[in-house]
Amino acid sequence: MAQETVYAIASGKGGVGKTTTTVNLGTALAQAGKRVAIVDTDLGMANLAGFVSLSPGSATLHDVLAGNATVDDATYRLAENIVGIPSGTELSSYADTAPEGLGEVVETLRERADYVLLDVGAGVSHETVLPLGLADAVVLVATPEPAAIQDAMKTLELVDRVEGALAGLLVTRTHPAGDVPSEEIASRLDVELLGSIPEDRAVRASLYAGTPLVVHNPDSKASIAYRRLAAELTGVDPPQPTSDDDDDESTASNDEVSSAITDAEADS
Repeated sequence: MAQETVYAIASGKGGVGKTTTTVNLGTALAQAGKRVAIVDTDLGMANLAGFVSLSPGSATLHDVLAGNATVDDATYRLAENIVGIPSGTELSSYADTAPEGLGEVVETLRERADYVLLDVGAGVSHETVLPLGLADAVVLVATPEPAAIQDAMKTLELVDRVEGALAGLLVTRTHPAGDVPSEEIASRLDVELLGSIPEDRAVRASLYAGTPLVVHNPDSKASIAYRRLAAELTGVDPPQPTSDDDDDESTASNDEVSSAITDAEADS
């Protein structure tokens, strides 16, 4: 296979951190100078829209898949080197979508970006299975909870059914003691372990701030783990924060995100 550039971030269970992983992995790669596009392919329960701060009437992936907008119309600049395509939040627009058009969207973005990250919805439906086969490889996300591990097994079956490729397993919300070790979970699922993301209160703080964790708190344990994931998955080493300019970088990045959101709203 040629170099993998399109990744589906997937799990069988909601609430395991797929969107958080998509946003922070993408931001870490963008900080390394790579052009990144992240796409919310959860057509029924969109999450990325909150990061984009859409204004009324803004185009979304729903509109693209309904034939009412172009990929450019629904693309929003999040920060330097990274753009996002959110799904709509209106159920009425969801009803008009044709999920089969997602393949054309992915191919368009593949030509424009170094990496395309697909945030896949939980559960089993046509639109959640489709991205698994469109991606070059699937990043399987699970927590150490038994229900999440069981649902991860179902997702593995889906990847196999669509003849997709698996990049490996990411275990999120881990604790140093009391959890089943990530290595044991990977062994149980018979998959490669890409890494683990520790439980970190900074994650919740970054969500409330509306800023990717790797920007909001680049020295946090989870941020370090996300940068390590980027390197393990792609071979790209994101820049490490320095103690002298952390505050300046965070302020600049937050201002840049706010400016990008303002520009997106003005353009919509």
